[in-house]
Amino acid sequence: MLIRSITPRTRALPRRLLASHFFSPLHGAIRASLPRLAGLLAIASALWVTAAIAPAHARSPAPTTPQTGLPVAALTAGIHVIHAEIAATEETRRTGLMFRERLPDNDGMLFVFDEPDVQCFWMRNTLLPLSIAFVADDGTIVNMADMAPQTDTPHCSEQPVRYALEMAQGWFDEHGVQAGQKLGGMPK
Repeated sequence: MLIRSITPRTRALPRRLLASHFFSPLHGAIRASLPRLAGLLAIASALWVTAAIAPAHARSPAPTTPQTGLPVAALTAGIHVIHAEIAATEETRRTGLMFRERLPDNDGMLFVFDEPDVQCFWMRNTLLPLSIAFVADDGTIVNMADMAPQTDTPHCSEQPVRYALEMAQGWFDEHGVQAGQKLGGMPK
């Protein structure tokens, strides 16, 4: 009985034949996609590093309940007094009036920004229809918009503003408040 010894050279031969004849198209596709795969891995690594060093507030989970305990300011619009919760931090501005089921008459939310800029708002996770007034540094209403609940449609100021005041939809019309009018009691 003849026993043939298998050397590394004879063992490698069938693998080379198998790879070159049956898997060369697959091998070529894998080799061609390696640069793209390397790029995707680099992006994933950068995102992972960014998430690891991001500030705690940026990693906090999205809110699912209305925010409470915000400071309140008394603003005036002509003879009308508005009780406005103040959203002056990134987190409180981001949450805004989300998840509120009601907004009492003459209550609203004043968004205060560090510097005047064009400000845009949407209504994601906001259950109530709202009206918004974009307000300049001196308290003058620049422009206003009505916003439908639970939409991602942007509503933006027509020029840089430092404040935005959200009220129940129709409040401004019902109280005769319009663009060009000044609000009093704005925080500095």
